[in-house]
Amino acid sequence: MTRALFIIDVQNDFTEGGALGVQGGASVAEGITHLLRQHRSDYDTIFASRDWHDADTDNGGHFATDAAPDFVSTWPVHCVAGTHGAEYHPAFDTSAVGFHLRKGQGVPAYSIFEGHTPSGSSLHNLLDEHGVTDVDVVGIATDYCVRASALDALNHGLRVRVLTDLVAGVAPESSAAALLELGHAGATLLTAPR
Repeated sequence: MTRALFIIDVQNDFTEGGALGVQGGASVAEGITHLLRQHRSDYDTIFASRDWHDADTDNGGHFATDAAPDFVSTWPVHCVAGTHGAEYHPAFDTSAVGFHLRKGQGVPAYSIFEGHTPSGSSLHNLLDEHGVTDVDVVGIATDYCVRASALDALNHGLRVRVLTDLVAGVAPESSAAALLELGHAGATLLTAPR
């Protein structure tokens, strides 16, 4: 068994005070740092994703530019490449991260599987290269990017655990529905080790 950790979009714009800040985002950042300090040896490889949107386009309709965002498929401008909002939250210590993946460069993107490293490597290739069989998923937002990443991991044939105390969502109802969906799809839902 080779276990990886997926850390999804723990960015300033998705935490309190950001363009799309979710309640509990900063706490998730702190909790992930604690997990990595106490249980780094549980993981053979650690991947972190970030939205990294283009500044000069609507990113394939992802940014609401002509009408108010619907907060389902169109969103306020967020996580523009090179801005403070796109940076990792300061409470998230990234020193243990082996691979950083950027997604949403000119197109809508929710799953970490849509990202690439700055050198162009895909997550699919990296998982195969490292022989990853199992993955724990943490991050933001439960009902969007965490959900999409975990579902894609299941579809990739991985055994998936979602650490439910290290995720934060846009809305309580849709977050609960996402976790229920993930459980039905085959993910294990549990809390992080302390």
